[in-house]
Amino acid sequence: MTLTPLFNATPVIQIHTALAVFAVALTIAIFTIRRGSPAHRILGWIWVLSMAGVALSSFWISDIRLIGPFSPIHLLSVFVLVQLVSAVRAARSGQVQRHRQTMRGLVFGALIGAGAFTFLPGRVMYQIFLGG
Repeated sequence: MTLTPLFNATPVIQIHTALAVFAVALTIAIFTIRRGSPAHRILGWIWVLSMAGVALSSFWISDIRLIGPFSPIHLLSVFVLVQLVSAVRAARSGQVQRHRQTMRGLVFGALIGAGAFTFLPGRVMYQIFLGG
């Protein structure tokens, strides 16, 4: 394992990666505390901001270009931003089940699922962990 590929990456990829790794750590913390507690709310807001940063920063990453500077992953970024707003609105209006489902979908789909694609050959995370 070497962090050299990350250090050699553009600043936006470094920021994107740092925010994503931070969101993973926050996810673990949030899953271990009582739902609805003040700590859950505070960490939840930080998580939402972190995930928004991950999604927004992706618009300046254009390694894979299919339509101009954009790729299908950018559609996921738009979806994430919409879902973040939806999840927060659900929590604020007392729709706990909808909030829970939306957040779990974001964790498993956007954070873990999309994160898995960063381990494809040629990508930065692949180079870091698998030495490609």
